[in-house]
Order: sequence, then C-alpha cells, then structure tokens
Amino acid sequence: MATEPRHEVQNSDDEKRTLILTGASRGIGHATVKRFSSAGWRVITCSRHAFPENCPWAAGPEDHIQVDLADAADTARAVAEMRARLVGGKLHALVNNAAISPKGPGKTRLSVLETGLDAWRQVFEVNFFSTIWLAQGLKTELARAQGAIVNVTSIAGGRVHPFAGAAYATSKAALAALTRELAADFGPFGVRVNAIAPGEIDTAILSPGTEKIVETIPLRRLGQPAEVAKAIYYLCTDQSSYVTGAELAINGGQHV
Repeated sequence: MATEPRHEVQNSDDEKRTLILTGASRGIGHATVKRFSSAGWRVITCSRHAFPENCPWAAGPEDHIQVDLADAADTARAVAEMRARLVGGKLHALVNNAAISPKGPGKTRLSVLETGLDAWRQVFEVNFFSTIWLAQGLKTELARAQGAIVNVTSIAGGRVHPFAGAAYATSKAALAALTRELAADFGPFGVRVNAIAPGEIDTAILSPGTEKIVETIPLRRLGQPAEVAKAIYYLCTDQSSYVTGAELAINGGQHV
C-alpha cells in the first residue's frame, strides 16, 4: 500500500537560510551578522541608521532596511518590505536585538521617578512592542521555514542594575515574559522562540565603572560580542531543535 511522502521538519542542508536582524549597527549586532554570514546565511539587517560603509559583510547595502522601531507605523512599513524581500516566502530566523536605554545628564542612570512618559513609551515601543509587531507580521514566513525567533533580553531584566535605567530594565523583563508567550503561541507552527540575556559585554556602550562589576563576575572578565553571537546562532539552528521558551544567561556567572 502506498504511503504519503514524509515531510522533513528541518530545513535541507542546501537551502539558503535567511536571518532578519534588528539593531545591527554595532556591538552584538555586528558580531551576529558576521557569525551568520560566515555560515552562508543571507542576513537582512535593520536599524534606524542607513547602512554603515565600514560594515564587513557582503550584500550589506542591498540587504539593509532603515526603520524607526519607535514608530509602529514605520515598523509595519518595514515588515511589508521584509516580506517582499524573502525568497520563497520563508524566514528561517528573526533576531530582535534592537534596544534603547535613555540616560540622564552625564549619562547617569534614570530611575522610575526620573523617567518621563515619552521616554517610557519610546523605550517600550522599541524594546518590547516592535518584537510583537515583527512576530505577528512575519508569522507566515517563519512557519513556512519552521524557523526560530531569538529575543535579546538582559541581566538587567532580573535585577536592579547600577547602570541600566528603570525603563530599559522593565522592558527587558517584559520581553522575557513575552518570549514564553510567543513560544507557546508559535510552537504549534513549528517555530521556536527563545531569548538570550547578556550581562556585561565589551561593546562601545559600556558605562564608566563597569570595571568594578567585572571584579564580582566569576569569570573575571567582560563577555565578547562574538560569544553572544555564537549563542544566538545555536538557538537559530538545528542544534537547539527541542529548545523553546528558554532564556539563556550569557554573563560569565554574574547571575549566581
């Protein structure tokens, strides 16, 4: 008796995979682009800035979308452009790395009492709500590819941080909860949703005084953007095929 052909859940090895990455203009975003592109992925980058000429990956200008994630209407416009660019209507990975953290005078930390309404709304639109709009808008393409979503949260989402402001920290805590909700909602479509929570990573946006925190980290050093990128890559590939709804701490043991 003839049987129906068995459909493979995972992507074939010879299929060109595509990543959409927000917040690609520096630090962890740069390292993530390099990690995926070195593995043969096509990377569509998104940021509020035009494509920087010093970025080291091929096809960068052609695969860059300038978008203001603080503006829900502009995010919707960008989603439509993303969908139009996807070959075969498939998206294999969506990494939500974009985030903002407003500072006070002299780049000081803004507490709950010091953060105004406009700042709260802007932070949550970029750090939290844009993740929802992207997931909703790209659901069909992610499901078609049996893809993955990775949200970049923060160690600040689970504790009061000496440098991260109140709005940033609470938006990251909300994003961790959203990751679980998305994992539950997208699981039936074969789409995995996870988060990574970096600690102190050696990027251009480190605050003065970070060296004092390093003294308390078990590994006694800052993390490197490439180390974060490796974890993101793991969560977007078949190596983590049964991992969903998780938040992976990347902080050298800072949380212990």
